[in-house]
Amino acid sequence: MMTIKENDFRKIDLNLLIAFAVLFREQSVSMAADKLHLGQPAVSGALSRLRDMFDDPLFIRSGHRMQPTARAVALHAELMPLLEQLQSALFQQADFHPQQASATITLGMTDWVEMWLMPQLIPALRDAAPGLRLSVVASSPFSDARRLEEGELDMAISVAPAGPRWLERDVLVSMPFVTLWHPSQLTLNTPLTLADYVREPHLMVTYREATSSLIDTLLARQGERRNVCYTTPHFAGLPGLLLQMPALATVPAGLCDPWQTAWGLAASPVPLDVPPFEVALHWHQRHNSDPALMWLRGFIRSLLAGGETISGG
Repeated sequence: MMTIKENDFRKIDLNLLIAFAVLFREQSVSMAADKLHLGQPAVSGALSRLRDMFDDPLFIRSGHRMQPTARAVALHAELMPLLEQLQSALFQQADFHPQQASATITLGMTDWVEMWLMPQLIPALRDAAPGLRLSVVASSPFSDARRLEEGELDMAISVAPAGPRWLERDVLVSMPFVTLWHPSQLTLNTPLTLADYVREPHLMVTYREATSSLIDTLLARQGERRNVCYTTPHFAGLPGLLLQMPALATVPAGLCDPWQTAWGLAASPVPLDVPPFEVALHWHQRHNSDPALMWLRGFIRSLLAGGETISGG
């Protein structure tokens, strides 16, 4: 690792180096003062300090011009590339060219988000940014903020609410719930009635081994309860279970179309006034200047806004 000696820079003023570069180019104190928007005495003072700092006259008056010394020429050759690099680092946002980009981005998400979004995102991303690789990490709304803060994730696509001030949150879609079952196991009319809903067994996804959710709270307010016969932290196993047993599963609407197509499931709105939930991109503020992450953010938003092939918005 490269280190610097702080004491070596105590007498260095970046403005002096800028003044040196302009003096070298203009070869005139008055013209340099005009370019720097300073008075001539200020530029003369800067030149005096530069001469002391480098122990060299640096510029010798010759007619109406100030000719650089050999030491000034050598310094200019060394300093100009460094100043240009510093200017670029400080003031120029790096351009991002998706077709030429090569990077790996770690995304945290639950399995249902992956099943909903990735079949559409990955093919589109392969065409738009073939060198941009996504590494998906299983996460939960309860751990996303911590893992983003600790750098385990670059971004998360999550139903987590707003968090600490450093946590950026960009809502992608507002999504309702739907209830699914397999018609070979249950013969039900659509839309489901509340009586049908509470009569049949339920499969439930929970991230903290809970046995109830907002739906159960809403049911209790109406004096009803459902029979949750199975809980799991994974959505992926639900279609196979519904194929084999008479049960209902209430899931994010984004899973409805692909699961109906792949598994032949029947679907109905939930017979309760369940508010939709927000699916959002989350990232740490320190990544706001990361061109690859910000490009991906816009790409996902654009893909979802198209809406032709991604449901649930």
